[in-house]
Amino acid sequence: MTDAKLAFPPGFLWGTATSAHQVEGWNRNNDWWEFENRPGAIWHGDRSGGACGWWEDGTADWNLMAEMGQNTHRLSVEWSRIEPQEGAFDEAAMARYRVLLQGLRRRGMEPMVTLHHFTTPLWMAEKGGWANPLIVDRFHRFVRHTVEGLQDVVSLWCTINEPAVYATEAYVVGIHAPGRSNLVQAMAVLKHMLLAHGAAYQAIHEIQSDAAVGLAKNIRLFDPANPRSLGDRLAARLLDHAFNELSLRSLESGLAFPLGLGGKGRDLAGSLDFIGLNYYTRDLVTLDLRARGDLFMRRFATPGAEISDAGPQGTYGEVYPEGLYRALQRVARYDKPIYVTEAGLPDADDDQRPRFLLTHLAQVHRAIREGLPVRGFYHWSQLDNFEWSEGWALRFGLVACDERTGERIMRPSGHLYAAICRQNAITDHMVRAHAPEAWDQVFDA
Repeated sequence: MTDAKLAFPPGFLWGTATSAHQVEGWNRNNDWWEFENRPGAIWHGDRSGGACGWWEDGTADWNLMAEMGQNTHRLSVEWSRIEPQEGAFDEAAMARYRVLLQGLRRRGMEPMVTLHHFTTPLWMAEKGGWANPLIVDRFHRFVRHTVEGLQDVVSLWCTINEPAVYATEAYVVGIHAPGRSNLVQAMAVLKHMLLAHGAAYQAIHEIQSDAAVGLAKNIRLFDPANPRSLGDRLAARLLDHAFNELSLRSLESGLAFPLGLGGKGRDLAGSLDFIGLNYYTRDLVTLDLRARGDLFMRRFATPGAEISDAGPQGTYGEVYPEGLYRALQRVARYDKPIYVTEAGLPDADDDQRPRFLLTHLAQVHRAIREGLPVRGFYHWSQLDNFEWSEGWALRFGLVACDERTGERIMRPSGHLYAAICRQNAITDHMVRAHAPEAWDQVFDA
C-alpha cells in the first residue's frame, strides 16, 4: 500500500454541467423542438419531451449534487423561455430561473450560467438565426435583460457554448438545428457568434462590473496520422486552423482572416475574464485523395486505442487523457483563469467512466502542478439527458436517468466523483477501488 495522493488547490471548483434544452423539458419555442420533429433528424426518432424535468422540479437532482460535495454547477438559461416573442420578455420565466439559481446557492453551489447553448428562439430562427447579422443585436438585448434580472445571484457568466461546434454541426454537417450544409453560411455564423460574445461581454460588465465573463471553447485535437507525411501534417493543420485557431485568434486580437471581423470585432480583444475549455477527444488525420466529400481528409482514432460509445455519426471516439493536458496548455496563452467547462464520455455500462475521471483529472492536476491557472472542473454531465441528434441513446451521466420513468440511479463513477469532490483530491484508495489498472497513468502523469 502507498499514500499516493493528488491534492487540488483550496477552493477548487468541482461540479457538473447541463444545458437547458437537455434537462428542463417541454422547450417548445426554440428551433430544436422543431428540428426534433423532422423525420430522421434524431437517432431512433427520440424527442426531448419532458427531458429530466428540471423546469417543473429539479430539487432531487440539486440535493444529490450537494450531497456529492459539488460546490458549483454550470447550466444554461433558455433564450426562448425568457424572450418567447421578439421584444416580449416573460418575467415568470425569469422568476423561475431565479428560484433555480437561488436553490443552487442555498445548497452551497456557485452557478456558472451559459447564455447560449445551441438553441435559438423560433422567432429568431425564422429570420435566419445565427446566419443573420441581426442576431448580434438581438442577443445583446436578451443578455442585457437577463443579466439585469439575475446579476445578484450569478457572478460567473459564460456567453456562448462552443461557437465552432455550433457552426460546424448546424451549418456544415447538418446534424444540429437548423440542419444546413453551407460552408459560407457556417463562416458567417461563426463570425456572428464571436461578435455576439464581444457585445455580451461589454454589456455584462456595464451592468455588473464585478462579474467574471468567459466563453466555452471546445478544443478537438487533430494530429497527423503519419507525422513524417507532409500531406498528413498539412491536413491536420488545416482542420486545426478551421476548428480551433480561427476562434482563438479572434478572441485574442478581435481580427481574424478570413472572418474579417473588423469594426466592432475589436471588442473581442480582451473580452475574456476566464476561458472555458470543453474537451472530449482527438482525431488522427490523413490526406486521402479518395475522400472528395470530406475535402480529401480522413479522420480516425488511433488503432487499438480505447474507444467510447458512439452515435451514428461517430461523434465520439478515442479516450485520450493527455489531450486534456495539451488543450489546457493551448488555452493557457490567454493568461486567464481556466475552467474545464465540459469533459466526459458516453458510457452506458459505466465500465470506462471511473478510469476516464481518474486519468483525465490526473492531467488537470499535472497542468496545475506546472503552474497553469486551472480553477475548476465541470463533468459532463450530472445525469443522462437528451444528447441532441443522438437523442437518449448516449449516456453521459454520473447518474443514470430513465427518461420514461424518471428513475435515477447513481453509477459507480458518481460515487467516485463524489469522493473526489469531498476530499478535493484523488487518493490511492480511490484508484485501487475503481480503476487499479490506471494507477501508473494517474500517479505518474
